Amino acid sequence: MPVSAARVIADLPFVAAQAHDGRVAWRYSRDGRWVDLTFTEVAEWVMELASGLVHRGLAPGERVCVLSDTRVEWSAVELAVLAAGGIVVPIYPSSAPEECAWIIGDSGAVLVVVEDEAQRAKVESVREQVPGLRDVVVIEGGGLDALRSQGRTAPVPGELDDRRAAVDPDDPTLIIYTSGTTGPPKGCVLTNRNWLTMCRLSEELSYVLPDDVAYLFLPLAHVFAQIVHLGALYTGHTVAFYGGDPSKVVAELAQVRPTFLPSVPRIFEKVYTAATAGVPEEQLRQAVRVGLEVRRLRAGGRPVPDDLAAAFERVEPVFAKVRAIFGGRLRQALSGAAPISVEVLEFFSAAGVPVLEGYGMSESTGVGTVNTVARHKLGSVGTFGMAGLEVKVAEDGELLMRGPHVFAGYWNNPTATAEVLTDGWLHTGDLGEIDEDGFVTITGRKKDIIITAGGKNIAPANVENQLRQSRWISHAVVYGDRKPYLVALITLDQDEVVPWARERGLPTDLPSLARSPEVRALVQGVVDEANSHFAHVSQVKRFAILDRDLSQDDGELTPTLKVKRRTVHTAHGARYEELYRG
Repeated sequence: MPVSAARVIADLPFVAAQAHDGRVAWRYSRDGRWVDLTFTEVAEWVMELASGLVHRGLAPGERVCVLSDTRVEWSAVELAVLAAGGIVVPIYPSSAPEECAWIIGDSGAVLVVVEDEAQRAKVESVREQVPGLRDVVVIEGGGLDALRSQGRTAPVPGELDDRRAAVDPDDPTLIIYTSGTTGPPKGCVLTNRNWLTMCRLSEELSYVLPDDVAYLFLPLAHVFAQIVHLGALYTGHTVAFYGGDPSKVVAELAQVRPTFLPSVPRIFEKVYTAATAGVPEEQLRQAVRVGLEVRRLRAGGRPVPDDLAAAFERVEPVFAKVRAIFGGRLRQALSGAAPISVEVLEFFSAAGVPVLEGYGMSESTGVGTVNTVARHKLGSVGTFGMAGLEVKVAEDGELLMRGPHVFAGYWNNPTATAEVLTDGWLHTGDLGEIDEDGFVTITGRKKDIIITAGGKNIAPANVENQLRQSRWISHAVVYGDRKPYLVALITLDQDEVVPWARERGLPTDLPSLARSPEVRALVQGVVDEANSHFAHVSQVKRFAILDRDLSQDDGELTPTLKVKRRTVHTAHGARYEELYRG
């Protein structure tokens, strides 16, 4: 049976078992070794868990929350809930108890599957706020194994077949709550049709091939990771789940040796910073120019001139080290969820590690536009030349999308749904442009645009991205709405600035470094260089260095490390005002 026979997402693990037979579906780390599960074994696991859920009392259409870091059990639970006719509601593992209570209560979840006792305690602390919650299952400690064992000893395959047959392609599968840069999160209702559209588009683009190995460390509560996880069932490639320790991601890349890496920009920025540390700027630019030209000629099947080949041989050892960081056989990487600078993309392309940008949002099932190795333009988020997908720019510059990938609306929130859906067009909230070749460029967030006292419109993300290219800067948040000029709050990259300070005999704690004249001079140089890329009105005139980094715990970053701009502005409003008084 071909995988295209899947009528709803709940069919996927079972048709994948037939279509991909004994191929490796999932790879995960246990006790220091990597374990493989075939597509057939995955289908068996899903069937047993789904039967266990039926015995536990899960009815068709009921919601189940999953509160866990990315791990193989997360994916198994999701597929089992869908196979039992339920709807999955992801929760970020970093969510505070109040956020958990909101999502559990708003979605009306009857069951929460948590990773460990710490996450269970989080749920139990708000149990009185969610009276509809019937049960909590803990993955670790045997709770999930007990559920599976119950399903194995008392399978209900006929019941599961009937439940899947009763699901409509336009029924909800997942309710993904937005990370909420402003206000409480809203639940994006994504249907079977949405996800199967995504799967077919991925196949159409040949973005990930059946022999690929994708390393997944992104949170499964985010739509980006869900694309990788569900798309693999359709395509037939292997997903290697990270071991749960962010500090070991680089080491695991060397072990897994992925051919495809989906990631947020920060990972690539950190590797770029480490690889280029100490390299003079002009020397770096020359190396990138050489690398890009050689790879362009080779891709076109043209000879490389001797002098260019000699120059490339001199920089190739550095590029080889970059490729080795990713395991040595990375065919391509996909960067999403936030902007990434062209300079970083050019560096990786020159090094033989194509990092391509795509664009989508939870409301579009993570699908929108994408670059491919065969057709890309660095600095853009790609094209939308895929069957059934439409993108256009509204009169005010906002990007609109329409097609079978657009969500059904916000859960229990028709007012918010009406604000973003008009005649099938999704109002993305992003400003953008489409060039003559069909490539889309994001120019800013509609709500983030700064209008200076002089009436000039400025997209702060462009300035912030330029500042963040520096190895010394972790985050930069630009401010200046209705003000005479732009200012910025800057946080230091502890991994980079502390060794630099130690070499110079300076204090090594961030509060002291934030006040240090030497550090201020260092950052001033970064700001001056960044300003050189912009017109006078878009330049940062003054800045303050915070004595700590922005964090999720303080509500300043989303789980995908996007800055919650309004939260930062409110929390540090006094610092901004000081910059205008001084």
